Amino acid sequence: MVNTAAVKVRDSNIELFRIIVMFFIVAHHSVVNSGLMPLITADFPSKRSFFLVFFGWAGKVGINCFVLITGYFMCTSQITLRKGLKLLLQVEFYKIVLFTIFVATGYIELTHKTLFKGIMPITSISDGFVSCFLAFFCFIPFLNILIKGMNKRLHLTLVCLCLAVYSLPTQIFMDVSFNYVGWFMVIYLIASYFRLYPPQWSINTPKTALLAFLLLTLSLLSVWGWAQYCIFRGREPSFFFFVADSNKPLAVATAVALFLFFKNLKIGYSRVINTIAASAFGVLLIHANSDAMRQWLWKDTLNNVGHFEQGICLYVVTGVTAIYIACTLIDFLRIHLFEKPVFKVIDSFLNSRKDKK
Repeated sequence: MVNTAAVKVRDSNIELFRIIVMFFIVAHHSVVNSGLMPLITADFPSKRSFFLVFFGWAGKVGINCFVLITGYFMCTSQITLRKGLKLLLQVEFYKIVLFTIFVATGYIELTHKTLFKGIMPITSISDGFVSCFLAFFCFIPFLNILIKGMNKRLHLTLVCLCLAVYSLPTQIFMDVSFNYVGWFMVIYLIASYFRLYPPQWSINTPKTALLAFLLLTLSLLSVWGWAQYCIFRGREPSFFFFVADSNKPLAVATAVALFLFFKNLKIGYSRVINTIAASAFGVLLIHANSDAMRQWLWKDTLNNVGHFEQGICLYVVTGVTAIYIACTLIDFLRIHLFEKPVFKVIDSFLNSRKDKK
């Protein structure tokens, strides 16, 4: 879920989950965007290759987790102009600032095409998370109308139908064409079902903890098992077939189980956790900003490939942790130096409009 203002102070269980999920996503990018995968494939089944694929396996599961958080909270809320502006301005801030930096440093050549991609909030309705999330965000009011118009049976039927069309066929090697905008709607429907009609088992902490543990273990075993199967068939090892995209059944089930477990945790309110979690979306917007960022961050600056032969496991863990901390600090400064002053003006304007009405 993106950062939105809330009158009610939230407990920190979901906020902790948000932090962990974003760490999973950064870890995934450290493996798949850095050029490590060909080296891991050639080196398999060494201990370091095992560690790296296990470290980077959860990127697509993490996407589902983020949208589950959004759906759980937004299905009983309303999309306001303030929320939309807050999301849009956060996205645009990083797009414009980082685009300017990369043009100035020569990582991006300034052309009409790169300028368009550098400043437009939505540049592709395909598989880019941020663009698709912005487009999906516009559908939330209509999804909420749909949800309110259904009873429990119809809601569950729709969820099952969506999974039967967009998820289950991938398990039997059928081709499924979809984009993330539509898939986020499916995840939203799943999250809203658990919010509005929670089964008894889904609010039981021990049961959801066991389910999360089992599915997490199964996901990790699927990474190892598929690689072994490929080798057995005389093929180059592949690792992420069962969690390769967000619509894979195991990726969906694992995300739902993890979300339910953290939803049921009782850890109260932590200002530190909530402050860090408020910048989780900012961490994504910074470190996964563009191809130029991926080149600069993973290949030129951290150079994961260059450290593969010596100490790569500790190196990637340290690198991901450092990136998370740095991006969180940057977004913390953005919130206090840019967002809060800007929204003082915006809130004043919106309140004056209300008073006139």
